[in-house]
Amino acid sequence: MSKRNSQQAKTAARERLRIERERQAKRDKMKRQIIVAGAVVGVLAIAGGIGYAVVQNNKPTYWEEAKNDKLVKPANTTGTNGTTVVMGKSTAKKTLVMYEDPRCPVCAQFEQTVGSTVKKDYDAGKFKIQYVGASFLDGNLGGEGSKNGLSALGAALNVSPEAFLEYKTAMYSTKWHPSEDTDKFKDDAYLIKIAQTVPELKDNKTFQNAVKNGTYDKWALVMSEKFNKDGVTGTPTLKMNGKTLTGADGNAPMTVADFTTAIDAALKA
Repeated sequence: MSKRNSQQAKTAARERLRIERERQAKRDKMKRQIIVAGAVVGVLAIAGGIGYAVVQNNKPTYWEEAKNDKLVKPANTTGTNGTTVVMGKSTAKKTLVMYEDPRCPVCAQFEQTVGSTVKKDYDAGKFKIQYVGASFLDGNLGGEGSKNGLSALGAALNVSPEAFLEYKTAMYSTKWHPSEDTDKFKDDAYLIKIAQTVPELKDNKTFQNAVKNGTYDKWALVMSEKFNKDGVTGTPTLKMNGKTLTGADGNAPMTVADFTTAIDAALKA
């Protein structure tokens, strides 16, 4: 082979190598561009997802929006916002104030143990009952059953004080009251099912529509505000003459004997 042919071969080989390197460089550049573009799309998608999540999380919840609803006060209430709920014989000189949260398991225990005694004394005209509803357990446990249950109680109160008291008793019964970590009272159908056990509420379309339509949702919220303003920190809390009734252990009277002792003393004071 001549030197010229050898030189030409070397030159041709270098040219092929250069072309191949340029092709490889173009392929690498294109690959990098695809990766960068994919990363940008991914970042944008993540950012979009985060943005959507932020928007959704910042949206007012149903109950936050309910604060702006028109207030509908149940019948059988008094006061500016209809949050004064007093029931009983006009001849009764004293009033037992009862602070309760629909989801409260201790309230359910009180109702199941002492409720019939409270009703007997109430029916006998020993005292009136003032009810103050709370919904703080929704905040503590998560959910909306306290507020929804309170709204349903408002719908029962709109029917009559008797329907209200019977419905409250049914809600706290062993059959219907859920454990505190089960938010069954958020379900309108469940609340209506309980109401079917109360004669005045059974198949009562006015009551049922009020529950389904959230007629007294705003009222439930303002009632909860009243509870907060009264400075009560737990439920059940019973008061008479501005003083808290307690049992032997310093808590709410959870036995018939403790309640009778506490209420008799309060009635004599």
